[in-house]
Amino acid sequence: MAVLPLIYAPHPVLDRPTTRISKVDSKIHKLIDDMIETMHANYGVGLAANQVGIPLRIAVIQGPDDIRPLIFINPEIVKREGRRELTEGCLSVPGYQGEVGRSVTVKVKAMDIDGRLFRIKAEGNLLAQALEHETDHLDGKLYVERLLNKDSIYKIERDLTNDEEDSNHTAPSAESR
Repeated sequence: MAVLPLIYAPHPVLDRPTTRISKVDSKIHKLIDDMIETMHANYGVGLAANQVGIPLRIAVIQGPDDIRPLIFINPEIVKREGRRELTEGCLSVPGYQGEVGRSVTVKVKAMDIDGRLFRIKAEGNLLAQALEHETDHLDGKLYVERLLNKDSIYKIERDLTNDEEDSNHTAPSAESR
C-alpha cells in the first residue's frame, strides 16, 4: 500500500464528475488499498478517488467507531430525508471548516470491492454526513458549495506536532469554482 498525494482545491479534477467503474479488478483493488492508507495517514473520515487525482467513482469511509473501512464503488444516493446543520471540513480544503446543510437520513446503493451491489442506510450519524460529502466529491462538488452562509467558513487551528504547517492554501469560496 502507498500513501498517495492529496489534491487541493481549486484543482480541476475536483470540479468534474467522476467516471463509473465497469470492472472491479486488481488495479481497482490496489487503488482502494492506497486510498485507505492515504485516508488514515491524513486522519480523514472519508476519501474520494478524485481527491488523489483519479477521476473514478470510488469512495472509502471509516469513522472513529468503525472497525474497518467501508468501500463504495459507483455510489449513488437513492433517497435523502430530513435536514440538519453540521460543521464540515475536507482533506482537499485543509485548515478550514464551515456550516453546511446535510440530510438526516441517506440511502445509498453501490458496489463492494468484489463488484457486488449493496444498499446502505445511514441515519443521523457521521456515516450519513460522510456519504453525502464523498458522493458530492464524486459529482464534482466541494462542501464549500453547500455552505449555509458564505461567511460561515473559518480557519481552524491545526496540531502541528507531527505535521509541517501548510501555508499555501487559502479559503476557497463557491464563487471561485
